[in-house]
Order: sequence, then C-alpha cells, then structure tokens
Amino acid sequence: QVNLVESGGGLVQAGASLELTCELSGRTHSSWGVGWFRQSPGNEREFVAAIRHSGLTTSYATFAKGRFTISRDNAKNTVYLQMGGLNPEDTGVYYCAAQDGGATVKAENYKYWGQGTKVTVSS
Repeated sequence: QVNLVESGGGLVQAGASLELTCELSGRTHSSWGVGWFRQSPGNEREFVAAIRHSGLTTSYATFAKGRFTISRDNAKNTVYLQMGGLNPEDTGVYYCAAQDGGATVKAENYKYWGQGTKVTVSS
C-alpha cells in the first residue's frame, strides 16, 4: 500500500507559477514511478507528466513541455511539479499517482492515487 498526498494548489493569476508537491508514504521502498494527471469539470482526466523512480527519465504532455517540470527527492519520498506560465486552461484538480516499476502516460497503469489538489488560474 502506498499513500499519496498532494499539496500546493491554489488560486493564481494567468502567467503565474505554482509548485505542486506529492508526498508518498507506506511501502515507499519499492521503485515507484509517479505521474501527475489533471481533470477539469466536464473533461476526462489527462496526463500531465511522469517520472521514473530513478528520476532520470521523465515524460510530459505536449501542453506541459517547456512550462512544467517534474522532479523528485527520493530521500524525502516527494515528487514535485513545477508549473510556469499558467493560463486558465490549466485550471483543474491535479492528482499524483504511483506505478510500480514504470512511469507511463496511461492512468489505468497507476495503482495508487492521491485525493488531488485544486488549481485555479484566473485570467
């Protein structure tokens, strides 16, 4: 069992930056890949970024490339999502999720999920 808790969401203006944090607890000695996903009202959950346990391999959705950076500190069991140049289309609930042994773009591959943190970007 792995528990994930997101934090760092909030209300910001367009153009601002925000850093989300995902803290893992429980069976953290395993090689968990972590992904960030988001969901806005009326839309399906979509992939944002992912990072393998080593931290050496990352992947991003097209909209996130150049604006968002995913990183992790395994000593702290924490994964970060640094977001810059935010726009109203980035509004939504952001979730982090853990996958054993990988970090793919498909939500169905992730076994454990956090409760999400809400990000609202005003124009």
